[in-house]
Amino acid sequence: MVQTGDLSPAVWLTERQSGQGEFMTVAGATAVGFAAYARVLHPAHLDERPVRWEAVGAAYGRRPGGAVRWHELIGVTRDESYGDVSLPGVWDEEPGEGPTPPDVARALVPVLARHTGTPERCWYALWEGYGRWEWYAVPRFETPHRGRVLMAGPLADADSPTSLDPYAELPDLWWPEDRAWCLGGDVDLRSTYVAGSEALITDLLADPSLEAHRVSPTDPLD
Repeated sequence: MVQTGDLSPAVWLTERQSGQGEFMTVAGATAVGFAAYARVLHPAHLDERPVRWEAVGAAYGRRPGGAVRWHELIGVTRDESYGDVSLPGVWDEEPGEGPTPPDVARALVPVLARHTGTPERCWYALWEGYGRWEWYAVPRFETPHRGRVLMAGPLADADSPTSLDPYAELPDLWWPEDRAWCLGGDVDLRSTYVAGSEALITDLLADPSLEAHRVSPTDPLD
């Protein structure tokens, strides 16, 4: 549900001291002050089937990691990675850029739910610039270089925008009312980032349905 009045649940994300949570850093995409952070990789695809970065990297003799960017994994420049690049039999579609892909979101939900006391009361934020919906009459709040619309709902409904439009962007930011963690993505990213407790990040890294790596709050994004 889009929030058209009180935006106070998002104020904590806007209160950043200089040098903390800079734009295009892990903490800038999520929130500052958490014990641990993880990067969850968006899968590439082959014939519309998901392909893990690990499998792609093996084909190129490289290994993915917290700081390895997609173009580095496939051995091209960033600009070249947006061209007609693929590897027959390994991947034919690069990882999706933007907020968390629905399949990744559905894998994240049960892990995140185990690490909050308020899974039925969560907040979400969507960048106003995607262009799919009209937000002229809706108040926004600001995070680094992004104006966002505030939404509310249970964690289980995180992927519900796709029920309205199968191509709809999911929210960029998710956090529970108890602020036990904060998930962040962005229009330009091939990864989703999660800030939380050490127990949560350990759980994410161990989940076989996710491809995740530990990162630090000041690491750059991809």
